[in-house]
Amino acid sequence: MTAPPYILAIDQGTTSTRAILFDAAGRMRSTAQIEIAQHYPQPGWVEHDPEEIWRSVVATCREAAAAADAPIAAIGITNQRETTVLWDRATGQAVHPAIVWQDRRTAELCERWRREGLEEPVAQRTGLVIDPYFSAAKIAWLLSNVPGLRERAQNGEIAFGTIDSYLLWRLSRGRRHVTDVTNASRTMLFDIRRLGWDCDLVEAFGIPPAVLPEVLDTAADFGETAPELLGTTIPIAGIAGDQQAALIGQACFRRGMVKSTYGTGAFALLNVGQEPTISRHRLLTTIAYRLAGKTTYALEGSIFVAGAAVKWLCDRLGAIGRAAETERLAAGADPQQRLYLVPGFAGLGAPYWSPRARGALIGLTAECGLPEIARATLEAVGYQTRDLVEAMATDAGVPVTSLRVDGGMAASDWTMQFIADILPAIVERPTSVETTAWGAAYIAGLARGICLEPEGLIDGWQPERRFVPQMPAAEREERYNGWRRAVRGVLATVS
Repeated sequence: MTAPPYILAIDQGTTSTRAILFDAAGRMRSTAQIEIAQHYPQPGWVEHDPEEIWRSVVATCREAAAAADAPIAAIGITNQRETTVLWDRATGQAVHPAIVWQDRRTAELCERWRREGLEEPVAQRTGLVIDPYFSAAKIAWLLSNVPGLRERAQNGEIAFGTIDSYLLWRLSRGRRHVTDVTNASRTMLFDIRRLGWDCDLVEAFGIPPAVLPEVLDTAADFGETAPELLGTTIPIAGIAGDQQAALIGQACFRRGMVKSTYGTGAFALLNVGQEPTISRHRLLTTIAYRLAGKTTYALEGSIFVAGAAVKWLCDRLGAIGRAAETERLAAGADPQQRLYLVPGFAGLGAPYWSPRARGALIGLTAECGLPEIARATLEAVGYQTRDLVEAMATDAGVPVTSLRVDGGMAASDWTMQFIADILPAIVERPTSVETTAWGAAYIAGLARGICLEPEGLIDGWQPERRFVPQMPAAEREERYNGWRRAVRGVLATVS
């Protein structure tokens, strides 16, 4: 009897690269992971080494694929979105370190674009707000600051890509310069209704069209790997930005379904169906996926700092040895203290969109210690999630009664219970929190005809645990009102 084929997922994230081998039912066969370095050349700047990313992808893929006792039918790629690479088409070498999605060096450039009246066309055509978060400002900065780069780009010598596109170029040995609609929709250059690059915005931002990749559906023929990389050619059949891949992996295929991923940042997506909803609360309208020629849209709220705040406690303050200690400390904190951490380390994302905001601890008393700071760090994730969910429910006109969660912080029972309490809504954690990688594998398997159609995935989804709201309503509102006052205080310091 022939063993069923496998699907290899490449999950290239902000702090690590992982490769996971799945079967068609979503069961993991093997996994490999390599941490990648973050570089901070100046305050507010965040960079990655593209070569380090590429080496980590090859190494993890080889390690995970070695466990396959049957053919690998396809590869799916999911990636940190918005992170920007420009490379030489002749050599495949990046011309500058990758500018990471968290990077804020383009804040002044974005302010200039807003003064020039570009905010409205950006919102209407791309569903986004003008912010350093997105790729367009990063491309423009590189073209203006790397000597000779603009001329080379205009001559067709330079290619732009988000990480998925860069990896596809390298995996295919330069044969494919392609991205998918989910990643294209995060550039601030892509018309999410017409499903093409917006010529007016490309010109307004001073970006040569020749650098832009071709855009395909989420499940499509993206080419195949060069045989020397993994011992044989393997079709690349699915690409999705990490948050959209998590939405797919959580089987949120019906309008009104919501998922939130808690990693370095936190990102909530609400499926709004086949017509885009423009937010009145400065949420993002983005493409959730495009399958079988049909586009599904989502409202998205982006929290820039979630797990990164725990990492700050560990790496910068030296207050804890590992992330898991935060939950224990928080559980032992004085519940009467009302300490708020507003984690504006990289500005504040939705619904505030304040790139110049900075972090603050508000409500300190002499009785506060490390347990209270740890609790405030975890609670900030819940408060920010409520900010997003309330705005989503109002914009889409649908009540949010449940939230599917994943990512590293989803393993924290204390944090998930607080999120359920503060929303209030049922929080559902799946059996496997590897939903992002599974989402990428699933769309590749769907394209190759070895995975169930979406309705089958919905029917098969099961939670490992449900967290039900327990906090009294009066306490919930008192705590949340304190958070809102803390955020207003932070925003008041921004000129």
